[in-house]
Amino acid sequence: MLRVLLLGVLARAGLGLPATPEPQPSGSQCVEHDCFALFRGRATFLAASQACERLRGHLMTVRSSVAADVISLLLSDDGGDGLRLWIGLHLAQGCGDPGHLGPLRGFQWVTGDNSTSYSRWARLDRDGAPLCGPLCVTVSAAGTPAPGEPAWEEQQCDAEADGFLCEFQFEASCKPLAVEPGAAVAASISSTYSTPFGVRGADFQALPVGSSAAVAPLGLELVCVAQPGVAEARWGRVAPGAWDCSVERGGCEHACNQSAGAPRCLCPADAALQDDGRSCATPAVHLCDSLCEHLCFPDPDVPGSYSCMCEAGYQLAADRHRCEDVDDCTLVPSPCPQLCVNMEGGFKCHCRSGFELVDGECVEPVDPCLGADCEYQCQPMGQTHYQCVCAEGFAPIPNEPHRCQMFCNQTACPADCDPNTPGRCQCPDGYILDEGFMCTDIDECNHGGYCSHECRNLPGTYECICRPDSALAVQVGKDCDSTEVSTEDDGGSGEPPASPTPRSTASPPSSEPVHSGVLIGTSIACLSLVVALLALLCHLRKKQGSARAELEYKSAAPAVEEVLQHVRTERTLQKL
Repeated sequence: MLRVLLLGVLARAGLGLPATPEPQPSGSQCVEHDCFALFRGRATFLAASQACERLRGHLMTVRSSVAADVISLLLSDDGGDGLRLWIGLHLAQGCGDPGHLGPLRGFQWVTGDNSTSYSRWARLDRDGAPLCGPLCVTVSAAGTPAPGEPAWEEQQCDAEADGFLCEFQFEASCKPLAVEPGAAVAASISSTYSTPFGVRGADFQALPVGSSAAVAPLGLELVCVAQPGVAEARWGRVAPGAWDCSVERGGCEHACNQSAGAPRCLCPADAALQDDGRSCATPAVHLCDSLCEHLCFPDPDVPGSYSCMCEAGYQLAADRHRCEDVDDCTLVPSPCPQLCVNMEGGFKCHCRSGFELVDGECVEPVDPCLGADCEYQCQPMGQTHYQCVCAEGFAPIPNEPHRCQMFCNQTACPADCDPNTPGRCQCPDGYILDEGFMCTDIDECNHGGYCSHECRNLPGTYECICRPDSALAVQVGKDCDSTEVSTEDDGGSGEPPASPTPRSTASPPSSEPVHSGVLIGTSIACLSLVVALLALLCHLRKKQGSARAELEYKSAAPAVEEVLQHVRTERTLQKL
Protein backbone atom coordinates (compact mmCIF):
# COMPACT_ATOMS: atom_id res chain seq x y z
CA MET A 1 0.00 0.00 0.00
CA LEU A 2 2.84 2.39 0.83
CA ARG A 3 4.36 1.71 -2.57
CA VAL A 4 1.10 2.63 -4.33
CA LEU A 5 0.82 5.84 -2.35
CA LEU A 6 4.42 6.72 -3.16
CA LEU A 7 3.81 6.23 -6.88
CA GLY A 8 0.73 8.43 -6.66
CA VAL A 9 2.68 11.20 -4.97
CA LEU A 10 5.43 10.96 -7.57
CA ALA A 11 2.87 11.14 -10.33
CA ARG A 12 1.31 14.29 -8.83
CA ALA A 13 4.78 15.76 -8.55
CA GLY A 14 5.28 15.20 -12.26
CA LEU A 15 8.23 12.85 -11.78
CA GLY A 16 6.84 9.50 -13.12
CA LEU A 17 8.82 6.72 -14.78
CA PRO A 18 10.88 7.27 -17.92
CA ALA A 19 8.68 7.15 -21.05
CA THR A 20 9.30 4.53 -23.68
CA PRO A 21 11.44 6.19 -26.40
CA GLU A 22 9.87 6.66 -29.82
CA PRO A 23 11.19 4.20 -32.44
CA GLN A 24 13.65 5.76 -34.83
CA PRO A 25 13.54 5.08 -38.61
CA SER A 26 16.46 3.17 -39.99
CA GLY A 27 15.81 3.97 -43.65
CA SER A 28 13.38 5.70 -45.99
CA GLN A 29 12.48 6.14 -49.66
CA CYS A 30 10.39 8.88 -51.27
CA VAL A 31 8.54 8.50 -54.59
CA GLU A 32 7.20 11.88 -55.73
CA HIS A 33 4.86 13.02 -52.91
CA ASP A 34 4.81 9.70 -51.00
CA CYS A 35 7.49 8.64 -48.49
CA PHE A 36 8.04 5.24 -46.81
CA ALA A 37 10.14 4.55 -43.73
CA LEU A 38 11.37 1.37 -41.97
CA PHE A 39 11.30 1.31 -38.17
CA ARG A 40 13.08 -1.39 -36.16
CA GLY A 41 11.92 -2.52 -32.75
CA ARG A 42 9.61 -5.12 -31.27
CA ALA A 43 6.01 -3.94 -31.46
CA THR A 44 2.48 -5.25 -31.78
CA PHE A 45 0.30 -4.22 -34.71
CA LEU A 46 -1.56 -1.67 -32.56
CA ALA A 47 1.64 -0.13 -31.20
CA ALA A 48 3.13 0.11 -34.70
CA SER A 49 -0.02 1.74 -36.09
CA GLN A 50 -0.06 4.32 -33.27
CA ALA A 51 3.62 5.14 -33.81
CA CYS A 52 2.99 5.89 -37.51
CA GLU A 53 -0.01 8.04 -36.65
CA ARG A 54 2.00 10.11 -34.15
CA LEU A 55 4.33 10.94 -37.05
CA ARG A 56 1.27 11.97 -39.15
CA GLY A 57 1.32 8.83 -41.29
CA HIS A 58 -0.10 5.30 -41.23
CA LEU A 59 1.14 1.74 -41.66
CA MET A 60 2.25 1.14 -45.24
CA THR A 61 -0.23 0.02 -47.93
CA VAL A 62 1.25 -2.17 -50.65
CA ARG A 63 -1.16 -1.68 -53.53
CA SER A 64 1.26 -2.09 -56.46
CA SER A 65 4.55 -3.66 -57.46
CA VAL A 66 6.16 -0.21 -57.10
CA ALA A 67 5.41 -0.23 -53.36
CA ALA A 68 6.77 -3.80 -53.16
CA ASP A 69 10.01 -2.64 -54.81
CA VAL A 70 10.29 0.15 -52.21
CA ILE A 71 10.11 -2.48 -49.42
CA SER A 72 12.84 -4.50 -51.14
CA LEU A 73 15.09 -1.42 -51.29
CA LEU A 74 14.46 -0.56 -47.64
CA LEU A 75 15.27 -4.12 -46.53
CA SER A 76 18.41 -4.34 -48.65
CA ASP A 77 19.67 -0.92 -47.47
CA ASP A 78 19.04 -1.89 -43.85
CA GLY A 79 20.33 -5.45 -44.15
CA GLY A 80 17.07 -6.71 -42.72
CA ASP A 81 16.13 -9.49 -45.11
CA GLY A 82 15.16 -11.71 -42.18
CA LEU A 83 12.97 -9.12 -40.43
CA ARG A 84 9.21 -9.49 -40.10
CA LEU A 85 7.61 -6.05 -40.45
CA TRP A 86 4.02 -4.99 -39.94
CA ILE A 87 2.20 -3.45 -42.95
CA GLY A 88 -1.22 -1.79 -42.85
CA LEU A 89 -3.35 -4.85 -43.67
CA HIS A 90 -5.66 -6.54 -41.14
CA LEU A 91 -8.70 -8.82 -40.94
CA ALA A 92 -11.57 -7.92 -38.62
CA GLN A 93 -13.06 -10.39 -36.19
CA GLY A 94 -14.98 -13.20 -37.89
CA CYS A 95 -14.37 -16.04 -40.37
CA GLY A 96 -14.52 -16.21 -44.14
CA ASP A 97 -13.49 -18.34 -47.11
CA PRO A 98 -10.25 -16.79 -48.45
CA GLY A 99 -10.84 -18.24 -51.92
CA HIS A 100 -13.91 -16.06 -52.59
CA LEU A 101 -12.86 -12.71 -51.15
CA GLY A 102 -10.59 -11.30 -53.87
CA PRO A 103 -6.83 -10.79 -53.89
CA LEU A 104 -6.81 -9.49 -50.28
CA ARG A 105 -8.77 -12.56 -49.05
CA GLY A 106 -11.14 -10.42 -46.97
CA PHE A 107 -8.40 -8.24 -45.39
CA GLN A 108 -8.61 -4.43 -45.42
CA TRP A 109 -6.05 -1.64 -45.42
CA VAL A 110 -5.83 0.63 -42.41
CA THR A 111 -7.21 3.38 -44.70
CA GLY A 112 -10.56 1.54 -44.69
CA ASP A 113 -10.62 0.15 -48.23
CA ASN A 114 -9.49 -3.02 -50.02
CA SER A 115 -8.50 -1.70 -53.47
CA THR A 116 -5.24 -3.10 -54.84
CA SER A 117 -3.58 -4.29 -58.03
CA TYR A 118 -1.01 -6.37 -56.16
CA SER A 119 -0.89 -9.16 -53.57
CA ARG A 120 1.93 -11.46 -52.41
CA TRP A 121 0.67 -14.08 -49.97
CA ALA A 122 3.26 -16.53 -48.63
CA ARG A 123 0.69 -19.33 -48.28
CA LEU A 124 -2.00 -19.50 -50.94
CA ASP A 125 -3.29 -23.00 -50.06
CA ARG A 126 -4.70 -23.35 -46.54
CA ASP A 127 -6.30 -26.77 -47.20
CA GLY A 128 -9.71 -25.08 -47.46
CA ALA A 129 -9.56 -23.88 -43.85
CA PRO A 130 -11.36 -20.55 -43.37
CA LEU A 131 -9.52 -17.46 -42.13
CA CYS A 132 -10.76 -16.19 -38.78
CA GLY A 133 -9.87 -12.76 -37.43
CA PRO A 134 -8.68 -10.69 -35.91
CA LEU A 135 -5.50 -11.18 -37.95
CA CYS A 136 -2.81 -8.77 -39.12
CA VAL A 137 -0.14 -9.06 -41.82
CA THR A 138 3.65 -8.92 -41.76
CA VAL A 139 5.99 -8.76 -44.72
CA SER A 140 9.34 -10.53 -44.89
CA ALA A 141 11.96 -11.43 -47.49
CA ALA A 142 13.13 -14.52 -45.57
CA GLY A 143 12.29 -17.86 -47.18
CA THR A 144 10.49 -16.37 -50.19
CA PRO A 145 10.66 -18.43 -53.41
CA ALA A 146 11.79 -15.37 -55.40
CA PRO A 147 14.54 -13.38 -53.60
CA GLY A 148 13.88 -9.65 -53.49
CA GLU A 149 10.08 -10.05 -53.45
CA PRO A 150 8.90 -9.87 -49.80
CA ALA A 151 5.88 -12.06 -49.07
CA TRP A 152 2.85 -11.48 -46.85
CA GLU A 153 1.92 -13.69 -43.93
CA GLU A 154 -1.00 -13.64 -41.48
CA GLN A 155 -0.12 -13.08 -37.81
CA GLN A 156 -1.95 -12.67 -34.55
CA CYS A 157 -2.34 -8.92 -34.09
CA ASP A 158 -1.13 -9.05 -30.48
CA ALA A 159 2.11 -10.79 -31.51
CA GLU A 160 5.29 -8.71 -31.69
CA ALA A 161 7.02 -8.25 -35.06
CA ASP A 162 10.63 -7.07 -35.59
CA GLY A 163 9.48 -3.66 -36.79
CA PHE A 164 7.03 -1.91 -39.08
CA LEU A 165 6.74 0.18 -42.25
CA CYS A 166 5.14 3.63 -42.23
CA GLU A 167 3.73 5.61 -45.16
CA PHE A 168 3.58 9.43 -45.33
CA GLN A 169 1.84 11.57 -47.93
CA PHE A 170 2.72 15.21 -48.71
CA GLU A 171 1.26 17.88 -51.00
CA ALA A 172 4.61 18.70 -52.63
CA SER A 173 8.28 17.79 -52.49
CA CYS A 174 11.71 19.28 -53.25
CA LYS A 175 14.52 17.80 -55.24
CA PRO A 176 17.92 17.43 -53.54
CA LEU A 177 19.95 20.65 -53.53
CA ALA A 178 21.53 21.45 -56.89
CA VAL A 179 25.19 22.55 -56.76
CA GLU A 180 26.87 24.18 -59.77
CA PRO A 181 29.71 21.89 -60.87
CA GLY A 182 31.85 24.83 -61.98
CA ALA A 183 31.83 26.60 -58.63
CA ALA A 184 35.14 26.88 -56.74
CA VAL A 185 33.75 25.30 -53.58
CA ALA A 186 31.50 22.72 -55.34
CA ALA A 187 33.73 19.75 -54.47
CA SER A 188 33.70 20.55 -50.74
CA ILE A 189 29.96 21.18 -50.42
CA SER A 190 27.92 18.43 -48.76
CA SER A 191 24.31 18.39 -47.63
CA THR A 192 22.58 16.51 -44.80
CA TYR A 193 18.80 16.26 -44.89
CA SER A 194 16.22 15.74 -42.17
CA THR A 195 12.62 14.70 -42.92
CA PRO A 196 9.51 15.54 -40.88
CA PHE A 197 9.19 11.85 -39.90
CA GLY A 198 12.68 11.72 -38.37
CA VAL A 199 14.89 10.25 -41.14
CA ARG A 200 18.31 11.84 -41.57
CA GLY A 201 20.80 11.25 -44.36
CA ALA A 202 22.42 12.52 -47.52
CA ASP A 203 20.96 10.19 -50.15
CA PHE A 204 17.39 11.07 -51.13
CA GLN A 205 15.57 11.06 -54.46
CA ALA A 206 12.99 13.55 -53.18
CA LEU A 207 12.31 15.34 -49.91
CA PRO A 208 8.82 16.23 -48.67
CA VAL A 209 7.68 19.68 -47.63
CA GLY A 210 9.02 20.50 -44.17
CA SER A 211 12.38 18.77 -44.72
CA SER A 212 15.53 20.69 -43.81
CA ALA A 213 19.00 20.73 -45.35
CA ALA A 214 22.30 21.61 -43.65
CA VAL A 215 24.97 22.65 -46.17
CA ALA A 216 28.58 22.34 -45.09
CA PRO A 217 30.99 24.11 -45.02
CA LEU A 218 28.78 27.14 -45.88
CA GLY A 219 26.83 26.92 -42.61
CA LEU A 220 23.64 27.22 -44.65
CA GLU A 221 20.27 25.98 -43.27
CA LEU A 222 17.45 25.64 -45.79
CA VAL A 223 13.85 24.38 -45.59
CA CYS A 224 11.65 22.83 -48.27
CA VAL A 225 8.57 25.05 -48.61
CA ALA A 226 5.64 25.21 -51.08
CA GLN A 227 3.91 28.43 -52.12
CA PRO A 228 0.07 28.38 -52.27
CA GLY A 229 -1.18 27.27 -55.67
CA VAL A 230 2.27 26.03 -56.78
CA ALA A 231 2.68 22.28 -57.35
CA GLU A 232 6.48 22.13 -56.93
CA ALA A 233 8.12 23.09 -53.62
CA ARG A 234 11.37 25.10 -53.37
CA TRP A 235 14.25 25.47 -50.94
CA GLY A 236 14.20 28.69 -48.93
CA ARG A 237 14.92 30.29 -45.58
CA VAL A 238 13.45 32.92 -43.31
CA ALA A 239 16.33 35.37 -43.70
CA PRO A 240 15.89 37.58 -46.78
CA GLY A 241 18.39 37.86 -49.59
CA ALA A 242 20.41 35.43 -51.66
CA TRP A 243 22.82 32.84 -50.29
CA ASP A 244 25.85 31.38 -52.07
CA CYS A 245 25.07 31.36 -55.81
CA SER A 246 26.60 27.90 -56.25
CA VAL A 247 23.75 26.26 -54.24
CA GLU A 248 20.30 26.37 -55.84
CA ARG A 249 21.29 29.58 -57.68
CA GLY A 250 21.26 31.39 -54.34
CA GLY A 251 17.49 30.81 -54.06
CA CYS A 252 16.92 33.50 -56.68
CA GLU A 253 13.81 33.21 -58.82
CA HIS A 254 15.52 34.68 -61.89
CA ALA A 255 19.32 35.05 -61.63
CA CYS A 256 22.04 35.21 -58.96
CA ASN A 257 25.11 37.50 -59.15
CA GLN A 258 28.12 37.08 -56.86
CA SER A 259 30.74 38.93 -58.93
CA ALA A 260 30.90 41.83 -56.46
CA GLY A 261 31.48 39.52 -53.49
CA ALA A 262 28.11 39.33 -51.72
CA PRO A 263 25.48 37.31 -53.59
CA ARG A 264 22.38 39.14 -54.75
CA CYS A 265 19.38 38.28 -56.88
CA LEU A 266 18.51 39.94 -60.18
CA CYS A 267 15.08 40.26 -61.85
CA PRO A 268 14.02 40.89 -65.48
CA ALA A 269 13.71 44.46 -66.68
CA ASP A 270 9.91 44.49 -66.32
CA ALA A 271 9.91 42.97 -62.79
CA ALA A 272 10.87 44.17 -59.34
CA LEU A 273 12.69 42.35 -56.51
CA GLN A 274 10.39 41.52 -53.62
CA ASP A 275 10.90 41.89 -49.87
CA ASP A 276 12.38 38.42 -49.48
CA GLY A 277 15.28 39.50 -51.72
CA ARG A 278 14.84 36.43 -53.98
CA SER A 279 11.39 36.65 -55.66
CA CYS A 280 10.48 38.81 -58.63
CA ALA A 281 7.07 40.38 -59.30
CA THR A 282 5.76 42.02 -62.45
CA PRO A 283 2.93 44.58 -62.57
CA ALA A 284 -0.52 43.15 -62.11
CA VAL A 285 -1.36 43.43 -65.81
CA HIS A 286 1.63 41.20 -66.68
CA LEU A 287 0.73 38.74 -63.95
CA CYS A 288 -2.74 38.49 -65.41
CA ASP A 289 -1.38 37.79 -68.88
CA SER A 290 0.75 34.93 -67.64
CA LEU A 291 -1.35 33.43 -64.83
CA CYS A 292 -5.06 33.95 -65.53
CA GLU A 293 -6.51 31.93 -68.38
CA HIS A 294 -9.33 34.38 -69.21
CA LEU A 295 -9.75 37.60 -67.23
CA CYS A 296 -7.69 39.22 -64.46
CA PHE A 297 -8.55 42.04 -62.06
CA PRO A 298 -5.74 43.56 -59.95
CA ASP A 299 -6.46 44.54 -56.36
CA PRO A 300 -5.59 48.23 -55.98
CA ASP A 301 -5.47 47.93 -52.19
CA VAL A 302 -2.90 45.11 -52.17
CA PRO A 303 0.06 45.70 -54.53
CA GLY A 304 0.83 42.64 -56.64
CA SER A 305 -2.47 41.00 -55.73
CA TYR A 306 -5.06 39.98 -58.32
CA SER A 307 -8.05 37.71 -58.89
CA CYS A 308 -8.98 35.66 -61.94
CA MET A 309 -12.40 35.45 -63.56
CA CYS A 310 -13.82 33.45 -66.46
CA GLU A 311 -15.91 34.34 -69.47
CA ALA A 312 -19.59 33.39 -69.72
CA GLY A 313 -20.09 29.64 -69.91
CA TYR A 314 -16.96 28.88 -67.84
CA GLN A 315 -16.09 28.65 -64.16
CA LEU A 316 -12.84 28.90 -62.20
CA ALA A 317 -11.02 25.63 -61.63
CA ALA A 318 -9.75 24.53 -58.24
CA ASP A 319 -6.41 26.34 -58.77
CA ARG A 320 -8.36 29.65 -59.15
CA HIS A 321 -6.44 30.44 -62.36
CA ARG A 322 -7.68 28.09 -65.08
CA CYS A 323 -11.21 28.10 -66.49
CA GLU A 324 -13.39 25.03 -66.98
CA ASP A 325 -16.40 24.68 -69.24
CA VAL A 326 -19.76 24.65 -67.44
CA ASP A 327 -22.06 21.84 -68.57
CA ASP A 328 -25.18 23.98 -68.95
CA CYS A 329 -27.26 20.92 -69.84
CA THR A 330 -26.97 19.60 -66.26
CA LEU A 331 -28.59 22.72 -64.80
CA VAL A 332 -32.01 22.42 -63.16
CA PRO A 333 -34.25 23.57 -64.69
CA SER A 334 -32.77 22.80 -68.12
CA PRO A 335 -32.07 25.84 -70.33
CA CYS A 336 -33.71 24.03 -73.28
CA PRO A 337 -37.39 23.04 -73.64
CA GLN A 338 -36.62 19.53 -74.98
CA LEU A 339 -33.07 18.50 -76.01
CA CYS A 340 -29.84 20.16 -74.85
CA VAL A 341 -26.34 19.67 -76.32
CA ASN A 342 -23.45 21.08 -74.30
CA MET A 343 -20.76 22.95 -76.24
CA GLU A 344 -17.47 24.56 -75.25
CA GLY A 345 -18.45 27.75 -73.48
CA GLY A 346 -22.16 27.37 -74.17
CA PHE A 347 -24.95 25.04 -75.28
CA LYS A 348 -27.39 24.48 -78.15
CA CYS A 349 -31.07 23.58 -78.01
CA HIS A 350 -32.75 21.03 -80.28
CA CYS A 351 -36.30 19.73 -80.60
CA ARG A 352 -37.60 16.22 -80.94
CA SER A 353 -38.89 14.94 -84.27
CA GLY A 354 -42.15 16.62 -85.24
CA PHE A 355 -41.30 19.92 -83.47
CA GLU A 356 -39.43 23.03 -84.50
CA LEU A 357 -37.61 25.65 -82.42
CA VAL A 358 -39.41 29.01 -82.49
CA ASP A 359 -38.25 31.82 -80.18
CA GLY A 360 -36.68 29.34 -77.77
CA GLU A 361 -39.73 27.07 -77.64
CA CYS A 362 -40.41 23.72 -79.34
CA VAL A 363 -43.75 23.94 -81.15
CA GLU A 364 -45.55 21.73 -83.63
CA PRO A 365 -45.32 23.30 -87.12
CA VAL A 366 -48.60 24.76 -88.50
CA ASP A 367 -49.81 23.14 -91.73
CA PRO A 368 -49.57 25.92 -94.37
CA CYS A 369 -52.57 24.34 -96.15
CA LEU A 370 -54.79 24.99 -93.15
CA GLY A 371 -57.59 27.29 -94.37
CA ALA A 372 -56.45 27.19 -98.02
CA ASP A 373 -59.26 27.59 -100.67
CA CYS A 374 -57.82 25.21 -103.28
CA GLU A 375 -60.55 23.79 -105.54
CA TYR A 376 -58.88 20.37 -105.86
CA GLN A 377 -55.85 19.84 -103.61
CA CYS A 378 -53.33 21.87 -101.57
CA GLN A 379 -49.62 21.04 -101.64
CA PRO A 380 -47.32 22.47 -98.87
CA MET A 381 -44.25 24.34 -100.10
CA GLY A 382 -41.93 24.48 -97.07
CA GLN A 383 -43.30 25.42 -93.67
CA THR A 384 -45.11 28.66 -94.56
CA HIS A 385 -46.23 28.49 -98.23
CA TYR A 386 -48.43 26.29 -100.38
CA GLN A 387 -49.65 25.91 -103.95
CA CYS A 388 -52.89 24.61 -105.40
CA VAL A 389 -52.67 21.58 -107.71
CA CYS A 390 -55.28 20.15 -110.06
CA ALA A 391 -56.25 16.63 -111.04
CA GLU A 392 -54.85 14.98 -114.16
CA GLY A 393 -56.26 16.66 -117.25
CA PHE A 394 -56.80 19.95 -115.41
CA ALA A 395 -54.63 23.03 -114.91
CA PRO A 396 -54.91 26.07 -112.61
CA ILE A 397 -56.62 29.10 -114.05
CA PRO A 398 -53.86 31.73 -114.44
CA ASN A 399 -55.84 34.57 -112.88
CA GLU A 400 -57.43 32.29 -110.28
CA PRO A 401 -54.75 29.75 -109.31
CA HIS A 402 -56.97 28.21 -106.62
CA ARG A 403 -59.45 27.04 -109.32
CA CYS A 404 -58.94 24.45 -112.07
CA GLN A 405 -59.96 24.18 -115.74
CA MET A 406 -59.75 21.31 -118.17
CA PHE A 407 -56.54 21.20 -120.15
CA CYS A 408 -55.23 19.00 -122.93
CA ASN A 409 -51.97 19.42 -124.88
CA GLN A 410 -52.49 16.52 -127.29
CA THR A 411 -54.80 15.77 -130.24
CA ALA A 412 -56.94 13.53 -128.05
CA CYS A 413 -57.50 13.29 -124.28
CA PRO A 414 -59.94 11.37 -122.08
CA ALA A 415 -63.13 13.28 -121.34
CA ASP A 416 -64.05 14.32 -117.82
CA CYS A 417 -67.15 12.27 -117.06
CA ASP A 418 -69.37 12.24 -114.00
CA PRO A 419 -68.89 8.79 -112.38
CA ASN A 420 -72.52 8.81 -111.23
CA THR A 421 -73.83 9.83 -114.66
CA PRO A 422 -71.56 8.25 -117.32
CA GLY A 423 -73.28 10.07 -120.17
CA ARG A 424 -72.48 13.45 -118.68
CA CYS A 425 -68.97 14.32 -119.98
CA GLN A 426 -67.04 17.50 -120.65
CA CYS A 427 -64.17 18.44 -122.97
CA PRO A 428 -61.77 21.40 -122.93
CA ASP A 429 -62.22 24.34 -125.28
CA GLY A 430 -61.29 23.42 -128.85
CA TYR A 431 -62.17 19.71 -128.44
CA ILE A 432 -65.24 17.68 -129.33
CA LEU A 433 -66.56 14.62 -127.53
CA ASP A 434 -66.02 11.49 -129.59
CA GLU A 435 -67.31 8.01 -129.11
CA GLY A 436 -65.46 6.16 -126.42
CA PHE A 437 -65.54 9.18 -124.11
CA MET A 438 -62.51 10.80 -125.76
CA CYS A 439 -62.07 14.50 -126.46
CA THR A 440 -60.67 15.04 -130.00
CA ASP A 441 -59.04 18.27 -131.13
CA ILE A 442 -61.04 20.35 -133.64
CA ASP A 443 -58.90 21.23 -136.68
CA GLU A 444 -60.05 24.80 -137.30
CA CYS A 445 -57.66 25.18 -140.25
CA ASN A 446 -59.31 22.24 -142.05
CA HIS A 447 -62.63 24.05 -142.27
CA GLY A 448 -61.41 27.54 -143.16
CA GLY A 449 -62.86 30.86 -142.26
CA TYR A 450 -60.62 31.36 -139.24
CA CYS A 451 -57.59 32.97 -140.90
CA SER A 452 -57.49 35.19 -144.00
CA HIS A 453 -53.83 34.19 -144.40
CA GLU A 454 -52.00 30.99 -143.45
CA CYS A 455 -53.57 28.93 -140.64
CA ARG A 456 -51.74 26.54 -138.32
CA ASN A 457 -53.67 24.12 -136.12
CA LEU A 458 -52.56 23.49 -132.52
CA PRO A 459 -53.99 21.18 -129.84
CA GLY A 460 -57.09 22.94 -128.61
CA THR A 461 -56.43 26.13 -130.58
CA TYR A 462 -55.02 27.60 -133.80
CA GLU A 463 -52.95 30.57 -134.97
CA CYS A 464 -52.75 32.74 -138.05
CA ILE A 465 -49.42 33.50 -139.76
CA CYS A 466 -49.59 36.71 -141.74
CA ARG A 467 -48.29 36.71 -145.33
CA PRO A 468 -45.28 38.86 -146.30
CA ASP A 469 -47.47 41.21 -148.34
CA SER A 470 -49.60 42.18 -145.34
CA ALA A 471 -49.05 45.04 -142.97
CA LEU A 472 -48.36 42.53 -140.19
CA ALA A 473 -45.98 40.38 -142.24
CA VAL A 474 -44.68 37.15 -140.68
CA GLN A 475 -46.44 37.93 -137.40
CA VAL A 476 -48.59 35.43 -135.52
CA GLY A 477 -52.03 36.08 -134.12
CA LYS A 478 -55.71 35.32 -134.45
CA ASP A 479 -56.41 37.73 -137.32
CA CYS A 480 -54.00 39.35 -139.76
CA ASP A 481 -56.64 41.97 -140.71
CA SER A 482 -56.79 43.50 -137.22
CA THR A 483 -54.27 44.95 -134.77
CA GLU A 484 -54.70 42.10 -132.27
CA VAL A 485 -51.56 40.31 -133.35
CA SER A 486 -48.95 38.89 -130.99
CA THR A 487 -45.35 38.00 -131.77
CA GLU A 488 -45.40 35.40 -129.03
CA ASP A 489 -46.87 31.92 -129.00
CA ASP A 490 -50.30 32.02 -127.35
CA GLY A 491 -49.72 28.85 -125.46
CA GLY A 492 -49.75 26.10 -128.02
CA SER A 493 -48.95 22.54 -127.17
CA GLY A 494 -48.19 21.79 -123.55
CA GLU A 495 -49.03 25.21 -122.03
CA PRO A 496 -51.98 25.81 -119.69
CA PRO A 497 -54.60 28.08 -121.27
CA ALA A 498 -54.38 31.73 -120.36
CA SER A 499 -58.05 32.44 -121.02
CA PRO A 500 -60.70 32.60 -118.29
CA THR A 501 -62.51 29.46 -117.17
CA PRO A 502 -64.14 27.82 -120.25
CA ARG A 503 -67.88 27.83 -120.54
CA SER A 504 -69.94 24.67 -120.75
CA THR A 505 -71.03 23.67 -124.23
CA ALA A 506 -74.55 23.19 -122.91
CA SER A 507 -75.25 26.91 -123.63
CA PRO A 508 -74.53 27.92 -127.27
CA PRO A 509 -72.55 31.10 -127.91
CA SER A 510 -74.19 34.30 -129.15
CA SER A 511 -74.87 34.76 -132.90
CA GLU A 512 -72.17 36.31 -135.07
CA PRO A 513 -71.84 37.00 -138.83
CA VAL A 514 -71.40 33.71 -140.73
CA HIS A 515 -68.52 33.32 -143.15
CA SER A 516 -69.43 32.47 -146.81
CA GLY A 517 -67.25 29.33 -146.81
CA VAL A 518 -69.11 28.06 -143.81
CA LEU A 519 -72.49 28.58 -145.56
CA ILE A 520 -71.40 26.55 -148.61
CA GLY A 521 -70.12 23.75 -146.40
CA THR A 522 -73.33 23.76 -144.44
CA SER A 523 -75.46 23.55 -147.63
CA ILE A 524 -73.50 20.55 -148.88
CA ALA A 525 -73.85 18.90 -145.51
CA CYS A 526 -77.61 19.41 -145.48
CA LEU A 527 -78.01 17.80 -148.93
CA SER A 528 -75.93 14.86 -147.84
CA LEU A 529 -78.02 14.45 -144.72
CA VAL A 530 -81.25 14.28 -146.76
CA VAL A 531 -79.81 11.47 -148.89
CA ALA A 532 -78.60 9.54 -145.85
CA LEU A 533 -81.67 10.21 -143.69
CA LEU A 534 -83.28 6.83 -144.15
CA ALA A 535 -80.03 5.00 -143.61
CA LEU A 536 -79.40 6.84 -140.38
CA LEU A 537 -82.89 6.45 -138.97
CA CYS A 538 -82.16 3.16 -137.22
CA HIS A 539 -78.83 4.39 -135.94
CA LEU A 540 -80.37 7.56 -134.53
CA ARG A 541 -83.06 5.56 -132.68
CA LYS A 542 -80.30 3.58 -130.89
CA LYS A 543 -78.68 6.82 -129.86
CA GLN A 544 -81.97 8.31 -128.67
CA GLY A 545 -81.61 6.91 -125.13
CA SER A 546 -78.06 8.16 -124.63
CA ALA A 547 -77.48 11.38 -122.78
CA ARG A 548 -76.32 14.24 -124.90
CA ALA A 549 -72.64 15.05 -124.21
CA GLU A 550 -71.77 18.45 -122.93
CA LEU A 551 -69.20 20.18 -125.04
CA GLU A 552 -66.80 23.07 -124.45
CA TYR A 553 -65.69 25.42 -127.16
CA LYS A 554 -63.34 28.26 -127.77
CA SER A 555 -65.25 31.36 -126.86
CA ALA A 556 -63.22 33.46 -129.30
CA ALA A 557 -63.74 31.24 -132.45
CA PRO A 558 -66.48 32.45 -134.93
CA ALA A 559 -69.36 30.17 -136.00
CA VAL A 560 -68.36 27.22 -133.81
CA GLU A 561 -71.84 25.62 -134.08
CA GLU A 562 -71.57 25.40 -137.87
CA VAL A 563 -68.10 23.86 -137.64
CA LEU A 564 -69.25 21.23 -135.16
CA GLN A 565 -72.25 20.42 -137.32
CA HIS A 566 -69.95 19.97 -140.31
CA VAL A 567 -67.68 17.67 -138.32
CA ARG A 568 -70.62 15.53 -137.28
CA THR A 569 -71.80 15.28 -140.87
CA GLU A 570 -68.40 14.20 -142.17
CA ARG A 571 -68.07 11.49 -139.54
CA THR A 572 -71.57 10.22 -140.27
CA LEU A 573 -70.81 9.96 -143.98
CA GLN A 574 -67.58 8.10 -143.23
CA LYS A 575 -69.50 5.54 -141.22
CA LEU A 576 -71.96 5.06 -144.08
